Amino acid sequence: MDLLFQVIAIAIPVIYAITVHEVAHGLIAKGFGDLTASRQGRLTLNPIAHIDLVGTVILPAVLVYLGGLVFGWAKPVPVNPYNFQNRNRAMFFVALAGPVSNLIMAIIWSIVFMLYSSLSIQSLVTERLTELFAMMCWYGVFINLLLMFFNLLPIPPLDGGRVLRSVLSGKNGVLIDQFEPYGIFLVIGLLFFGILDPLFSLVQSLTRFML
Repeated sequence: MDLLFQVIAIAIPVIYAITVHEVAHGLIAKGFGDLTASRQGRLTLNPIAHIDLVGTVILPAVLVYLGGLVFGWAKPVPVNPYNFQNRNRAMFFVALAGPVSNLIMAIIWSIVFMLYSSLSIQSLVTERLTELFAMMCWYGVFINLLLMFFNLLPIPPLDGGRVLRSVLSGKNGVLIDQFEPYGIFLVIGLLFFGILDPLFSLVQSLTRFML
């Protein structure tokens, strides 16, 4: 498959994986009383409202060109925890909403692929389109599972770090807050030194199982 087809097969799952992920955060925040994302027009599945030039466009495109692991991010949906009555409880579910939405999308991509395969739709389209759709479904499952597990790492500012923060209080909670600005460097280090390679292998195995 040529580069254009590969970019299409990856771009659509990536864009909607991170878009739905962010919208899920905003919807749950709204349910707990924070209307910040809603007032800023961020509770929409229109990717344009969530695109980050570097994380959604440039970085994934460069990684596709280099043939490496493809990942990215969208503009974070704004959440104001001061609008919550029970801040820790609300933030627990707001943070968890993103990874859960990715799990749901991975299941949907898997179901779509199985329906496509079982209904003999392939005979109605060209071999190239069949190959494109199959690759898109594979990336749809893989990318969403990867985002789910990756974001569940208990490292702020990842969702898992925010879940951890929501169950801690006192000095431990303050320690997490102080560490958050540096958490991204820990994540980069884990990626650079290959410590997260078993995670990628697990996601690949689960993807093959679901397809």
